[in-house]
Amino acid sequence: MFGVHRDRVKRRPPLQRIVQLCSAVLFNGYALGFRKGKIFTGRSKAVCVPVLNCYSCPGALGSCPIGALQTSLGGAGRRFPFYVLGLLMLFGIVLGRAVCGLLCPFGLVQDLLHKIPVPKLKVPPALDRPARYLKYAVLLVLVVLLPALAVTGAGVAVPYFCKYLCPAGTLEGGIPLMLADPALRGLAGALFNWKALVLLVILAASALIHRPFCKYLCPLGAFYSLFNRFSFYRMELDKSACVGCKQCERSCPMDVEVTKNINGGECIRCGKCKAVCPTGAIASGFAFGVKGKSANDWRKSV
Repeated sequence: MFGVHRDRVKRRPPLQRIVQLCSAVLFNGYALGFRKGKIFTGRSKAVCVPVLNCYSCPGALGSCPIGALQTSLGGAGRRFPFYVLGLLMLFGIVLGRAVCGLLCPFGLVQDLLHKIPVPKLKVPPALDRPARYLKYAVLLVLVVLLPALAVTGAGVAVPYFCKYLCPAGTLEGGIPLMLADPALRGLAGALFNWKALVLLVILAASALIHRPFCKYLCPLGAFYSLFNRFSFYRMELDKSACVGCKQCERSCPMDVEVTKNINGGECIRCGKCKAVCPTGAIASGFAFGVKGKSANDWRKSV
């Protein structure tokens, strides 16, 4: 029975990859911008997308929510970001970290790099567990506190995360613009070199460790993780059907203890655990008021 199931899994279309690719194209659909080296400035740029997607990317049709959050907190008007926070909370409540697993273009980049056939590294739990809290520190300090409090003489604050850390901005915005505009290449200095080094380290680490940026540094992942336990889109494990083989945990890119806490804050709802489960004990989807039901019953309700 298990062998038949594995054959069926191998033939299954990579739905996650299809959704990721469609999302990347949808959020960065201004192809002309890459050819001209110009940033899209249409009306849709006033709308935040739910993922890290640099405003300066030539193809970006919307704004990055982290960039918008910093701009609101650190701008001259010192406005409270009701719109940005409300939108992020909406996505968090509906999808949780499924946003990370299915919609994020930089998550897709990390997934593809991890397919490179090189020896993989397993971060020891004693180091991995405390390191997971770094992303919450990045969210609190670089995204919220410094933009809100550390203002310049002109009365505005620097978007600290975007300026000093964000690898997605360098990959999607900085590098394409410099390739298209020789004048910008001449202006590149120590700051760009630092950002390029950060990007290079994260991309190299992605070949060795599955989604290192998502695990340890992404402030958006930290925010969405707060909603994972009660988001409408969720995973469910039928413990009566589970045989304890732990194939789900070995397949998890985020090293979630699936059999203990399938809806923990680190789960990105990628569906890999569900795909490899030999007994079909794992279900996923939108569900309302089904707590306590088995995955079998829960699956029928979604």
